[in-house]
Amino acid sequence: MQPELQSSQNSYQTPIAVNEAAGHQQKVIRNTYLLLALTLIPTGIGAMIGVNLNFGFMRASPIMSSIVLLAVIYGMFFAIEKNRNNGLGVGLLLGLTLFLGVVLGPLLQVALGLRNGGQLVALAAGGTAAVFFGMAGIATVTRKDFGFLNNFLMVGGIVIMLAVVANIFIASPVMQLTICAGFVLFSSAMILWQVSQLVRGGETNYVSATLTLYMSIYNLFTSLLQLLMALTGSRD
Repeated sequence: MQPELQSSQNSYQTPIAVNEAAGHQQKVIRNTYLLLALTLIPTGIGAMIGVNLNFGFMRASPIMSSIVLLAVIYGMFFAIEKNRNNGLGVGLLLGLTLFLGVVLGPLLQVALGLRNGGQLVALAAGGTAAVFFGMAGIATVTRKDFGFLNNFLMVGGIVIMLAVVANIFIASPVMQLTICAGFVLFSSAMILWQVSQLVRGGETNYVSATLTLYMSIYNLFTSLLQLLMALTGSRD
């Protein structure tokens, strides 16, 4: 009788455990989207600051500036992941988005210096939103397992970063546009993969999920803007 009683208890508890797990995952998804929306505020503030700053020191030493910039960004990535289970991780993430907003300054200065610069910025922002909601919608509605993208994202991330580092020294406009196109594809796939992980329960930390989605959106926007400037930018 005891085994039957134990089996009965397990069958009774399993639906409860499933409901608790589903409730927890819904909380992770909700917190991820809330935090992601919140990150846009310091990014916007940082961008307004950056547009009005003089980045002459970066233009005077582009190689050193790029290396320092990458070191700071990846250092903050490490710190955020290290503290992803406490409030400090959220604070560091918001600090990173403020910093990256300021770093947008040089790109926005060039873009807004074009005759149609404002339209290009708006178009890049609209394109970024369309890709994000499109990829997130596919992952959420289909609930398909996009785990097959793991290898592509791993290899693609390594290739793109090697290209970024190489172009710091080469400074080739053609290579820069190729990198931007690569970032558009990579970031779109990353959004699809990350949202799929969220809705299927593969990602249980909203700070890590927000960091991945934010960087995908950030890289998507900057890449689209650079492509639009190169292809349709209107100079005097």
